[in-house]
Amino acid sequence: MKTLPLAALVVLCAFALPARPAALPLPLATALEKGQVPEDAVAVQVQQLGSGAPDKRILGHQETLPLNPASVMKLVTSWASLEILGPTYTWKTRYTSPAQIRDGVLEGDLHIAGGGDPRLSRESLWQTVHRLRALGVRRIRGDVVTDRSLFRLPPHDPGAFDQRPLRPYNAGADALGIDYGAFSLHMQPQGGRVLIQADLLPAGLRLENRISRSKGRCADPSAGLQARLAPTGAPMVLEISGQVAEGCTEAFDWNLAPLSQAQLFEGLFRTLWQEAGGRLDGHFRNGPAPADTHLLVEQPSPPLPEILRDMNKWSNNVIARTLLATLGSQGEAPRPDEDSAQAGARRVGEQLAAAGIPTAGLVIENGAGLSRIERTSAATLGALLAHAWHGPYMPELMASLAIAGRDGTARRRLADSPSAGRAHVKTGTLNGVRALAGYVLSHKGERYSVVLLINHPNADAAREAQDALLEWVAGL
Repeated sequence: MKTLPLAALVVLCAFALPARPAALPLPLATALEKGQVPEDAVAVQVQQLGSGAPDKRILGHQETLPLNPASVMKLVTSWASLEILGPTYTWKTRYTSPAQIRDGVLEGDLHIAGGGDPRLSRESLWQTVHRLRALGVRRIRGDVVTDRSLFRLPPHDPGAFDQRPLRPYNAGADALGIDYGAFSLHMQPQGGRVLIQADLLPAGLRLENRISRSKGRCADPSAGLQARLAPTGAPMVLEISGQVAEGCTEAFDWNLAPLSQAQLFEGLFRTLWQEAGGRLDGHFRNGPAPADTHLLVEQPSPPLPEILRDMNKWSNNVIARTLLATLGSQGEAPRPDEDSAQAGARRVGEQLAAAGIPTAGLVIENGAGLSRIERTSAATLGALLAHAWHGPYMPELMASLAIAGRDGTARRRLADSPSAGRAHVKTGTLNGVRALAGYVLSHKGERYSVVLLINHPNADAAREAQDALLEWVAGL
């Protein structure tokens, strides 16, 4: 008879128990009532995580009910990425050419193969540009040919989710994406006007400032701003309009994603190449590299755990989309009816099932939680947290989560509480959805996994309920 490993026994023991309704802790029930959120719109699971002994379920309420987890779905994507790719995994962007370098001239095309690096940035592109210059290249006689074929994805509509296509969180995955598909504008109120500055403006893009000042006190200075990319023209014109209150006197940043991933990469490469003294004779175009190319520069990403910290602490949707596409592009090729995201979702489900984690009701669309159809249950998330706790990559997963009262999206949670710093959590927020899952260290030194999913029109009022549950667990 085959012997199961301890982690699998822990998960099986936890789910051998019959599902039973449980009275919610009084602080949680009171906070939900105050927010007018009924208990039938809530799923909860709390487990005490043992070391060598089966985990003990402390609280279970509607655990198997599939609900929208919002960004808590990133926990599922994170766990699967560590299990499938491993904690040392890196992405590589390759710069190659079939041509030789003669007297400072690359006598042909420069090929750039996107490796799906979720954190490819203008800083790493600057390093690559200067490494090309150090090889002696000052002029590219041919074209720059980009290869994005690693991911097979349908056209991305950045306005499909909430009709806000310029918001950075709506940018899509791309095998050669850069800076998460966005850039930042620095706004400096100055008397009756607002100056706009950009650290590095993509070549081919011009800003047109139409911002005016309005009377009033300052709240969110960027709330009244709009951006519009003029539909035609060269260079492209980004019109910035709207009003900034006269009470706003300090500089602030505004992040937006007006360009496609391809336009942003080309614009930043051209700007950096020109600033480094380089010259490009040809154009940008897409296509594969010929077989006889030789490597000029290979730019690796940071390792996966560092990518996960960026994703989970600040709930970065573009990283999550890219991770799911990466999972779908690894190993066996996607099935004929699958794109890379669909193949990634299938692989996540298969990995969960192989670990003995229940997947009933699981729906993965993009792995980020920015979805109205994604679903999971408190049972699935609780089993995942328990499995991870007893697995080899627990430190990497836990370190990626925001610390309540300390950093990331949870930096303001429990900030004035004795329980601050005792919870590592992933939070999720959509209209009608509030979710939270992670680990809590009690004041007695015992570790618990915690899951709270709320789907209700009044979910916006449930933040106090989330904090109440965290404090209750910390006090066990």
